[in-house]
Amino acid sequence: MEEINDTSVAEFILTGLTENPELQLPLFLIFLAVYLVTVVGNLGMIVLILISSQLHTPMYYLLRSLSFIDCCQSTVIIPKMLLNFVTEMNIISYPQCIAQFYFFCAFAVSECHMLAAMAYDRYVAISNPLLYNVTMSYQVCSLMVAVVYGIGLISATAHTVFLLRVLFCKSDIINHYFCDLFPLLELSCSSTYINEVLALSFSAFNIIVPALTILSSYIFIIVSVLHIQSTGGRVKAFRTCSSHIMAVAIFFGSTVFMYLQPSSVSSMDQGKVSSVFYTIVVPMLNPLIYSLRNKDVRVSLKKLLQKISFLKTKN
Repeated sequence: MEEINDTSVAEFILTGLTENPELQLPLFLIFLAVYLVTVVGNLGMIVLILISSQLHTPMYYLLRSLSFIDCCQSTVIIPKMLLNFVTEMNIISYPQCIAQFYFFCAFAVSECHMLAAMAYDRYVAISNPLLYNVTMSYQVCSLMVAVVYGIGLISATAHTVFLLRVLFCKSDIINHYFCDLFPLLELSCSSTYINEVLALSFSAFNIIVPALTILSSYIFIIVSVLHIQSTGGRVKAFRTCSSHIMAVAIFFGSTVFMYLQPSSVSSMDQGKVSSVFYTIVVPMLNPLIYSLRNKDVRVSLKKLLQKISFLKTKN
Protein backbone atom coordinates (compact mmCIF):
# COMPACT_ATOMS: atom_id res chain seq x y z
CA MET A 1 0.00 0.00 0.00
CA GLU A 2 1.45 3.33 -1.07
CA GLU A 3 1.38 5.93 1.70
CA ILE A 4 1.85 9.65 2.15
CA ASN A 5 3.71 10.69 5.36
CA ASP A 6 2.71 7.29 6.83
CA THR A 7 -0.73 8.71 7.61
CA SER A 8 -2.89 8.38 4.51
CA VAL A 9 -3.09 6.30 1.36
CA ALA A 10 -2.25 7.68 -2.07
CA GLU A 11 -4.39 5.18 -3.93
CA PHE A 12 -7.25 2.75 -3.35
CA ILE A 13 -8.28 -0.63 -4.74
CA LEU A 14 -11.95 -1.04 -5.71
CA THR A 15 -13.21 -4.58 -5.08
CA GLY A 16 -16.02 -4.23 -7.62
CA LEU A 17 -19.34 -6.06 -7.63
CA THR A 18 -17.86 -9.55 -7.32
CA GLU A 19 -14.51 -11.25 -6.99
CA ASN A 20 -15.72 -14.42 -8.74
CA PRO A 21 -13.52 -14.73 -11.87
CA GLU A 22 -16.20 -16.70 -13.76
CA LEU A 23 -18.59 -13.73 -13.55
CA GLN A 24 -16.13 -11.04 -14.67
CA LEU A 25 -16.59 -11.42 -18.45
CA PRO A 26 -20.40 -11.85 -18.43
CA LEU A 27 -20.79 -8.83 -16.12
CA PHE A 28 -18.41 -6.79 -18.28
CA LEU A 29 -20.50 -7.49 -21.38
CA ILE A 30 -23.80 -6.80 -19.56
CA PHE A 31 -22.71 -3.48 -18.07
CA LEU A 32 -20.99 -2.43 -21.31
CA ALA A 33 -24.31 -2.95 -23.10
CA VAL A 34 -26.14 -1.08 -20.33
CA TYR A 35 -23.71 1.84 -20.59
CA LEU A 36 -24.07 2.06 -24.37
CA VAL A 37 -27.87 1.98 -24.11
CA THR A 38 -27.73 4.65 -21.38
CA VAL A 39 -25.48 7.02 -23.31
CA VAL A 40 -27.22 6.56 -26.66
CA GLY A 41 -30.68 6.79 -25.07
CA ASN A 42 -30.02 9.90 -23.02
CA LEU A 43 -27.99 11.74 -25.67
CA GLY A 44 -30.64 10.79 -28.22
CA MET A 45 -33.33 12.22 -25.95
CA ILE A 46 -31.38 15.46 -25.53
CA VAL A 47 -30.84 15.86 -29.28
CA LEU A 48 -34.46 14.96 -30.11
CA ILE A 49 -35.82 17.53 -27.65
CA LEU A 50 -33.45 20.20 -28.96
CA ILE A 51 -34.37 19.79 -32.64
CA SER A 52 -38.09 18.94 -32.35
CA SER A 53 -40.17 22.10 -32.01
CA GLN A 54 -43.20 20.23 -30.64
CA LEU A 55 -41.07 19.09 -27.69
CA HIS A 56 -40.14 22.65 -26.71
CA THR A 57 -42.37 22.58 -23.62
CA PRO A 58 -41.61 22.77 -19.87
CA MET A 59 -42.02 19.01 -19.42
CA TYR A 60 -39.38 18.21 -22.04
CA TYR A 61 -37.11 21.01 -20.88
CA LEU A 62 -36.97 19.24 -17.50
CA LEU A 63 -36.66 15.83 -19.18
CA ARG A 64 -33.67 17.11 -21.17
CA SER A 65 -31.99 18.13 -17.93
CA LEU A 66 -32.75 14.71 -16.41
CA SER A 67 -31.20 13.01 -19.44
CA PHE A 68 -28.07 15.14 -19.07
CA ILE A 69 -27.80 14.19 -15.37
CA ASP A 70 -28.29 10.49 -16.12
CA CYS A 71 -25.71 10.51 -18.91
CA CYS A 72 -23.13 12.26 -16.72
CA GLN A 73 -23.77 10.06 -13.67
CA SER A 74 -23.35 6.88 -15.71
CA THR A 75 -20.12 8.19 -17.22
CA VAL A 76 -18.75 8.98 -13.76
CA ILE A 77 -19.42 5.42 -12.51
CA ILE A 78 -19.55 2.77 -15.25
CA PRO A 79 -16.25 3.17 -17.21
CA LYS A 80 -14.20 2.67 -14.03
CA MET A 81 -16.48 -0.21 -13.07
CA LEU A 82 -15.90 -1.89 -16.44
CA LEU A 83 -12.17 -1.58 -15.93
CA ASN A 84 -12.52 -3.60 -12.73
CA PHE A 85 -13.88 -6.56 -14.73
CA VAL A 86 -10.84 -6.77 -17.04
CA THR A 87 -7.98 -5.97 -14.64
CA GLU A 88 -6.62 -7.95 -11.73
CA MET A 89 -6.64 -4.92 -9.42
CA ASN A 90 -8.75 -1.85 -10.14
CA ILE A 91 -6.58 0.89 -8.68
CA ILE A 92 -7.87 4.44 -8.34
CA SER A 93 -5.70 7.30 -7.06
CA TYR A 94 -6.79 9.41 -4.10
CA PRO A 95 -7.50 12.54 -6.21
CA GLN A 96 -9.44 10.46 -8.76
CA CYS A 97 -11.45 8.84 -5.99
CA ILE A 98 -12.36 12.18 -4.43
CA ALA A 99 -13.27 13.60 -7.85
CA GLN A 100 -15.45 10.58 -8.65
CA PHE A 101 -17.27 10.93 -5.34
CA TYR A 102 -17.80 14.67 -5.85
CA PHE A 103 -19.37 14.34 -9.29
CA PHE A 104 -21.38 11.26 -8.31
CA CYS A 105 -22.80 13.10 -5.30
CA ALA A 106 -23.59 16.23 -7.33
CA PHE A 107 -25.46 14.32 -10.04
CA ALA A 108 -27.22 11.91 -7.66
CA VAL A 109 -28.56 14.76 -5.51
CA SER A 110 -29.54 16.71 -8.62
CA GLU A 111 -31.52 13.72 -9.87
CA CYS A 112 -33.48 13.53 -6.60
CA HIS A 113 -34.64 17.11 -6.93
CA MET A 114 -35.10 16.97 -10.72
CA LEU A 115 -37.57 14.11 -10.27
CA ALA A 116 -39.43 16.26 -7.72
CA ALA A 117 -39.49 19.18 -10.17
CA MET A 118 -40.90 16.91 -12.86
CA ALA A 119 -43.61 15.68 -10.49
CA TYR A 120 -44.61 19.29 -9.75
CA ASP A 121 -44.67 19.98 -13.49
CA ARG A 122 -47.09 17.07 -14.03
CA TYR A 123 -49.26 18.33 -11.16
CA VAL A 124 -49.54 21.79 -12.73
CA ALA A 125 -50.21 20.34 -16.20
CA ILE A 126 -53.06 18.09 -15.01
CA SER A 127 -54.64 20.17 -12.24
CA ASN A 128 -54.63 23.52 -14.09
CA PRO A 129 -53.91 22.94 -17.81
CA LEU A 130 -55.24 26.34 -18.94
CA LEU A 131 -52.62 28.19 -16.88
CA TYR A 132 -49.85 25.63 -17.44
CA ASN A 133 -47.77 27.69 -19.87
CA VAL A 134 -48.01 30.72 -17.58
CA THR A 135 -47.21 28.87 -14.35
CA MET A 136 -44.41 26.81 -15.91
CA SER A 137 -42.88 29.55 -18.04
CA TYR A 138 -39.36 29.32 -19.46
CA GLN A 139 -38.09 31.58 -16.67
CA VAL A 140 -39.68 29.41 -13.98
CA CYS A 141 -38.28 26.21 -15.53
CA SER A 142 -34.81 27.75 -15.82
CA LEU A 143 -34.96 28.81 -12.17
CA MET A 144 -36.06 25.31 -11.11
CA VAL A 145 -33.21 23.69 -13.03
CA ALA A 146 -30.69 26.17 -11.59
CA VAL A 147 -31.90 25.45 -8.04
CA VAL A 148 -31.69 21.69 -8.68
CA TYR A 149 -28.07 21.91 -9.86
CA GLY A 150 -27.27 24.36 -7.07
CA ILE A 151 -28.48 21.95 -4.37
CA GLY A 152 -26.45 19.16 -6.00
CA LEU A 153 -23.26 21.22 -6.08
CA ILE A 154 -23.71 22.49 -2.50
CA SER A 155 -24.28 18.97 -1.17
CA ALA A 156 -21.33 17.53 -3.07
CA THR A 157 -19.04 20.38 -1.99
CA ALA A 158 -19.99 20.06 1.69
CA HIS A 159 -19.44 16.28 1.71
CA THR A 160 -16.15 16.54 -0.18
CA VAL A 161 -14.68 19.31 1.99
CA PHE A 162 -15.22 17.27 5.16
CA LEU A 163 -14.12 14.06 3.44
CA LEU A 164 -10.78 15.69 2.60
CA ARG A 165 -10.17 16.08 6.36
CA VAL A 166 -10.50 12.33 6.95
CA LEU A 167 -7.29 10.27 7.26
CA PHE A 168 -7.27 6.89 5.54
CA CYS A 169 -4.73 4.52 7.01
CA LYS A 170 -6.60 1.35 8.00
CA SER A 171 -6.66 -0.17 4.53
CA ASP A 172 -6.57 0.76 0.87
CA ILE A 173 -9.35 -1.62 -0.23
CA ILE A 174 -12.77 -0.05 -0.89
CA ASN A 175 -15.52 -2.65 -0.71
CA HIS A 176 -17.49 -1.13 -3.57
CA TYR A 177 -17.38 -0.58 -7.34
CA PHE A 178 -16.97 3.20 -6.99
CA CYS A 179 -15.88 5.75 -4.39
CA ASP A 180 -18.99 6.24 -2.28
CA LEU A 181 -19.11 7.95 1.10
CA PHE A 182 -19.80 5.10 3.52
CA PRO A 183 -17.29 2.62 2.03
CA LEU A 184 -14.64 5.36 2.27
CA LEU A 185 -15.50 6.21 5.88
CA GLU A 186 -15.02 2.55 6.81
CA LEU A 187 -11.31 2.97 5.99
CA SER A 188 -10.86 6.02 8.21
CA CYS A 189 -8.52 6.05 11.18
CA SER A 190 -9.73 9.50 12.28
CA SER A 191 -13.08 10.65 13.62
CA THR A 192 -15.91 10.50 11.09
CA TYR A 193 -18.62 11.85 13.39
CA ILE A 194 -19.08 15.10 11.45
CA ASN A 195 -19.17 13.19 8.15
CA GLU A 196 -21.85 10.82 9.46
CA VAL A 197 -24.00 13.65 10.84
CA LEU A 198 -23.61 15.53 7.57
CA ALA A 199 -24.48 12.41 5.58
CA LEU A 200 -27.61 11.76 7.62
CA SER A 201 -28.73 15.40 7.44
CA PHE A 202 -28.17 15.79 3.71
CA SER A 203 -29.59 12.34 2.93
CA ALA A 204 -32.75 13.15 4.89
CA PHE A 205 -33.14 16.48 3.07
CA ASN A 206 -32.20 15.24 -0.40
CA ILE A 207 -34.30 12.06 -0.23
CA ILE A 208 -37.23 12.78 2.08
CA VAL A 209 -38.03 16.32 0.86
CA PRO A 210 -38.15 15.37 -2.86
CA ALA A 211 -40.02 12.15 -2.01
CA LEU A 212 -42.65 14.10 -0.04
CA THR A 213 -42.91 16.64 -2.87
CA ILE A 214 -43.47 13.83 -5.36
CA LEU A 215 -45.96 12.04 -3.08
CA SER A 216 -48.01 15.18 -2.43
CA SER A 217 -47.93 16.11 -6.14
CA TYR A 218 -49.32 12.73 -7.13
CA ILE A 219 -51.97 12.80 -4.43
CA PHE A 220 -53.23 16.10 -5.90
CA ILE A 221 -52.84 14.65 -9.40
CA ILE A 222 -55.01 11.64 -8.52
CA VAL A 223 -57.66 13.92 -7.02
CA SER A 224 -57.61 16.10 -10.14
CA VAL A 225 -57.76 13.10 -12.46
CA LEU A 226 -60.79 11.68 -10.65
CA HIS A 227 -62.63 14.94 -11.37
CA ILE A 228 -62.04 14.59 -15.12
CA GLN A 229 -65.37 13.74 -16.73
CA SER A 230 -64.22 11.68 -19.71
CA THR A 231 -62.80 8.21 -19.24
CA GLY A 232 -60.33 8.82 -22.06
CA GLY A 233 -59.02 11.92 -20.31
CA ARG A 234 -58.48 10.03 -17.07
CA VAL A 235 -56.67 7.19 -18.86
CA LYS A 236 -54.42 9.67 -20.73
CA ALA A 237 -53.57 11.52 -17.49
CA PHE A 238 -52.71 8.31 -15.63
CA ARG A 239 -50.64 7.07 -18.57
CA THR A 240 -48.66 10.32 -18.60
CA CYS A 241 -47.77 9.95 -14.93
CA SER A 242 -47.25 6.19 -14.71
CA SER A 243 -43.82 6.25 -16.37
CA HIS A 244 -42.61 8.93 -13.95
CA ILE A 245 -43.92 6.95 -10.96
CA MET A 246 -42.06 3.84 -12.14
CA ALA A 247 -38.70 5.62 -12.40
CA VAL A 248 -39.22 7.44 -9.09
CA ALA A 249 -40.11 4.25 -7.20
CA ILE A 250 -36.95 2.45 -8.33
CA PHE A 251 -34.66 5.42 -7.71
CA PHE A 252 -35.90 6.46 -4.27
CA GLY A 253 -36.42 2.89 -3.08
CA SER A 254 -32.78 2.02 -3.71
CA THR A 255 -31.40 5.29 -2.28
CA VAL A 256 -33.44 4.92 0.93
CA PHE A 257 -32.11 1.37 1.31
CA MET A 258 -28.52 2.60 0.92
CA TYR A 259 -28.45 5.90 2.82
CA LEU A 260 -31.31 5.95 5.33
CA GLN A 261 -31.11 2.38 6.62
CA PRO A 262 -29.43 1.93 10.05
CA SER A 263 -25.91 0.61 9.69
CA SER A 264 -26.68 -2.15 12.21
CA VAL A 265 -29.08 -3.83 9.78
CA SER A 266 -27.30 -3.10 6.51
CA SER A 267 -24.22 -4.59 4.88
CA MET A 268 -21.92 -3.19 2.23
CA ASP A 269 -22.62 -6.14 -0.09
CA GLN A 270 -26.34 -5.35 0.05
CA GLY A 271 -25.45 -1.70 -0.48
CA LYS A 272 -23.54 -2.54 -3.66
CA VAL A 273 -26.55 -4.31 -5.13
CA SER A 274 -28.81 -1.42 -4.12
CA SER A 275 -26.39 1.09 -5.64
CA VAL A 276 -26.62 -0.64 -9.02
CA PHE A 277 -30.25 0.46 -9.30
CA TYR A 278 -29.82 4.21 -8.76
CA THR A 279 -26.40 4.56 -10.41
CA ILE A 280 -26.85 2.24 -13.41
CA VAL A 281 -30.37 0.85 -13.89
CA VAL A 282 -32.42 4.06 -13.47
CA PRO A 283 -30.23 6.18 -15.83
CA MET A 284 -30.71 3.46 -18.46
CA LEU A 285 -34.47 3.11 -17.88
CA ASN A 286 -35.37 6.81 -17.88
CA PRO A 287 -35.00 7.45 -21.65
CA LEU A 288 -36.63 4.09 -22.44
CA ILE A 289 -39.59 4.77 -20.16
CA TYR A 290 -40.15 8.34 -21.33
CA SER A 291 -39.74 7.53 -25.01
CA LEU A 292 -41.60 4.23 -25.33
CA ARG A 293 -44.52 5.38 -23.16
CA ASN A 294 -44.76 8.91 -24.54
CA LYS A 295 -46.72 9.60 -27.72
CA ASP A 296 -45.12 13.03 -28.39
CA VAL A 297 -41.61 11.56 -28.23
CA ARG A 298 -42.54 8.66 -30.49
CA VAL A 299 -44.13 10.99 -33.07
CA SER A 300 -41.12 13.36 -32.99
CA LEU A 301 -38.70 10.46 -33.37
CA LYS A 302 -40.71 9.08 -36.30
CA LYS A 303 -40.69 12.47 -38.05
CA LEU A 304 -36.94 12.81 -37.49
CA LEU A 305 -36.25 9.36 -38.91
CA GLN A 306 -38.46 10.14 -41.92
CA LYS A 307 -36.50 13.37 -42.57
CA ILE A 308 -33.20 11.51 -42.34
CA SER A 309 -34.50 8.81 -44.68
CA PHE A 310 -35.76 11.44 -47.15
CA LEU A 311 -32.42 13.26 -47.16
CA LYS A 312 -30.55 10.00 -47.77
CA THR A 313 -32.87 9.12 -50.65
CA LYS A 314 -32.50 12.59 -52.13
CA ASN A 315 -28.72 12.40 -52.05
